[in-house]
Amino acid sequence: MSATDFIAILPLLIVAGASLCVMAAIAIRRSHFVCFLLTLVGLGASFASLWIAQAETPRLVTPLLIIDRFAIFYIGLITAASFAVALLSYGYLDKCEEAQREELYVLLLLATLGSDVLVASTHFASFFLGLEILSVSLYGLTAYLPARRISVEAGIKYLVLAASSAAFLLFGMALIYADAGTMSLAQLAGRPATPGNLSAPMWLAGAVLIVTGIGFKLGVVPFHLWTPDVYEGAPAPITAFIATVSKGSMFALLVRFFEATGWRQTHELYVVFAIMAIASMIAGNLLALLQSNVKRILAYSSIAHLGYLLVPFLAGGELAVPAITFYLVAYFVTTVGAFGVVAVLSDGVREADRLEDYRGLFWRRPVLGAIFTMNILSLAGIPMTAGFLGKFYIVAAGASESIWALIIILVVSSVIGVFYYLRIVVALFSDVPQATETVQPPSFSLPLIGYSTLGLLMILLIWFGVYPQPLLRLIIFPQ
Repeated sequence: MSATDFIAILPLLIVAGASLCVMAAIAIRRSHFVCFLLTLVGLGASFASLWIAQAETPRLVTPLLIIDRFAIFYIGLITAASFAVALLSYGYLDKCEEAQREELYVLLLLATLGSDVLVASTHFASFFLGLEILSVSLYGLTAYLPARRISVEAGIKYLVLAASSAAFLLFGMALIYADAGTMSLAQLAGRPATPGNLSAPMWLAGAVLIVTGIGFKLGVVPFHLWTPDVYEGAPAPITAFIATVSKGSMFALLVRFFEATGWRQTHELYVVFAIMAIASMIAGNLLALLQSNVKRILAYSSIAHLGYLLVPFLAGGELAVPAITFYLVAYFVTTVGAFGVVAVLSDGVREADRLEDYRGLFWRRPVLGAIFTMNILSLAGIPMTAGFLGKFYIVAAGASESIWALIIILVVSSVIGVFYYLRIVVALFSDVPQATETVQPPSFSLPLIGYSTLGLLMILLIWFGVYPQPLLRLIIFPQ
């Protein structure tokens, strides 16, 4: 590797170095604030180094990683989301007296590093390495509060199911390698076996197994069963990380993988993704109607949102990647904000995840109630929010390629979704019943950090919904 290669991957090196610094700090002397500060400095330095790395794009760093404008943008998005999660985690952990707080930041940095590797992967080896760095970190993050049985249960479920999906993914890669003789995405381009080729069954089986592994990480139907349990059991800031960084990095990899190989045009895989998209949009919204737990509602909502994202992915064309990227940015901002409210309201005993916890919140905590309302409205796709423009671009990308059946299902399922979103909004503006007025939400820890983070996210949510041009200029990925 040359000096230029190291400059190109500088954002990844800084995150890796920051995780080592936090581990060293823990070994020397435990201090929650010092580990928190080192994490913020590391993530901030990684984000700032993107401008240095961008000067070397596009750059193939060994056959494993490619640093181009696409990777730079998504690394920046992942780093910014991780920064927000770290900010929310500090106040949250201060209320959890039974937790060993410092190690969470090590796991958070390693999960961020795994996500960065995923979005820059151009080889099966780096794909699997990044995925496992992310997954192993998430096992620990999900079960980070061992005193809560539901957290441990969620961690075990995620461990078992993620390990199983990794086995499917690895076996699929082995079959593709046996068929094509290469693990490089660029060299797999145009290599799908033709119907008359004896290797066609092996290639198709390998591709389906890979889709199975990716489908699990995305949490789309029929690989979605882990999602509500893990969302409910994980600490609220970690739920925000799983819902955004974990799924967003995997979807970015999915886009790069199928754009580089051209496999999306294969009829069999197109049908598989179309079925997953339709099932996710319908099942995600219908199952959310049955929930009374806010975290489970948002879990099933995320299944539907990943189904929406598959629409431009299947459409292809010039609008596909910009539509996917804009929607992911809007989804990141909105989802981190929504789970951030849950984190701020939660105490050291349990999560503030019941719908009753939010009844009358607007009258008791007007600022927090207004922020949560805007996040819910953005998820529902109401105008003047980033979520509305995100859905608009998705529909435009689908319409440009005339996939009308998927667009109709998207619109109808979105209307269904408005109902359960409005249930939350109605609870926020309801009067507090006299019998429960004595049950007040816990007091805030470090309100300046919590309010500042959530306030900035709400500003971005409205800004991207009203004036998206600066973001759109970044999303078009010229070399």
